[in-house]
Amino acid sequence: MRRKVFAVVILLTAVFLFLFWLANHYVFGQLSQITPPRDVNVDTRTFAGAFLTGLAMFATLFLGVVLAVFLTIGVVSGDAERGLLQPLVVRPVGRSTLLLSRFLGAAGVCVAYVLFVYFTAMVITGLTGHWWPDRIAWPGFELAFGVVIVIALSLLGSVVLSSTANGIAVFMLFGAGLVAGLLGTIGHALNSHAVKQASTITAWALPFEALYQDALRMITEKTSGLTGFLLQLGPFGGAYVHGWGIRVWSAGYLIVVGAIALWAFSRRNL
Repeated sequence: MRRKVFAVVILLTAVFLFLFWLANHYVFGQLSQITPPRDVNVDTRTFAGAFLTGLAMFATLFLGVVLAVFLTIGVVSGDAERGLLQPLVVRPVGRSTLLLSRFLGAAGVCVAYVLFVYFTAMVITGLTGHWWPDRIAWPGFELAFGVVIVIALSLLGSVVLSSTANGIAVFMLFGAGLVAGLLGTIGHALNSHAVKQASTITAWALPFEALYQDALRMITEKTSGLTGFLLQLGPFGGAYVHGWGIRVWSAGYLIVVGAIALWAFSRRNL
């Protein structure tokens, strides 16, 4: 079953990278035809490059989450229903070892996948449009860390929910985080205190969204003027939650979710 998942993800990735190259080819090929008004000082190459890179980061996060969910959706409940789990948790490995091993295995695969897609998309934009982000590596690592948090949430869900319910729940949480991030961008543009506060709380409650925002911010952190302002309006630029505070919180969040998953698994009747 997991081999089939890999085949589907590889196919989707190949299609995405081809379409992304095609978009870069046409956008940067026609960039000279985009002429803003004389009194509007916008760096069109930077704007186009940052927008396309932000789009690639969104797709990378989405594909990474899809892979993460399908690798962990039935780690406990699904394998228990099929009778594959009981012999392992009795002997020779035990419950905590099994859950940690499945987490590390899924995390290793997903991190490698996310970094590959991120750097491939960045190179496509860089070679096609001759534009490179202000920060090269760190945004990719934050995207990968966000996917690792989703893996932990999916493993926790697999302990207490059926495979189908867990998949639905994780994808709904992922969608809620992205919607909250978009609303936060709109709220900051409109200077709406209520929307900004609600979005910030959601970003801290679902830190994979905050890490995604911070990654978007870093690709244009040195861009200023009207170009930087327009990119901060979103949806593929700027961030209202960023910095080492959210990174440390995300690490603590991952540890807490993992500890709860281990505790719940130890008490589950198989």
